[in-house]
Amino acid sequence: MFEPDAVPPPPVVPQAPAAAPRSPWWRFALLVVVLAAAAGSLLLWSPTELLSGGLADRMPGYWFGPLFALVYAVGTLAFVPRPALNAVAGLLLGIQQGVLLAVLGTTVGAALAFGLGRGLGREALRPYLRGKVLGALDRRFTEQGFRSVLVLRLLPGMPFQAANYGAAFSGVRFPSFVLATAIGVVPTTAVYVTAAASADRPGSAAFLFSAAVIALLVLGSVVGLWRTARTRRRATAG
Repeated sequence: MFEPDAVPPPPVVPQAPAAAPRSPWWRFALLVVVLAAAAGSLLLWSPTELLSGGLADRMPGYWFGPLFALVYAVGTLAFVPRPALNAVAGLLLGIQQGVLLAVLGTTVGAALAFGLGRGLGREALRPYLRGKVLGALDRRFTEQGFRSVLVLRLLPGMPFQAANYGAAFSGVRFPSFVLATAIGVVPTTAVYVTAAASADRPGSAAFLFSAAVIALLVLGSVVGLWRTARTRRRATAG
């Protein structure tokens, strides 16, 4: 009997080597580029001038509010100081509408910054949050995210974007961050908007009250920072 011919084995197709995982530092570099571009764009446009330069006259009334909040949000993303934006809101819109749209714009801007920081920068910087101090802060934001963000928002001396990206690099959840921001920025926003809206009446109760509250908030912030530094020095010495 004849044996059937042996079937040759299938040819071995070489497999391409698996692609190396992309370094998270590429995303962090992209974050730096985006923020630098946002800040550099202020050479071409000014959010405060756009908001106060006849924007209301060029837009239908029902579009003005959302557009104002959006320009405000982009302005915060470009590192425009919030007191300047709040002043425009107060001068242009008055107290009630100015506070509402300024709080909305602040919250939207914070959410945009949080998304950028969480998506592009957190993975690269997480290994550096393992130290004693940074690790403790990260655990606090992870376990008590809403409360921690709320405290930061109530401090007038805390840089707005520093709080945004610090929270984004930590473990705080996005809903807690947004809710705490929306609530926590109301007092300082209301004070600055009221001061600007009543600046033409420096003897009015609204202006005097808002100016006094601003002074107290700044003083309280300075005292709080001093006490924190003093406690840290004592802990280090002990």
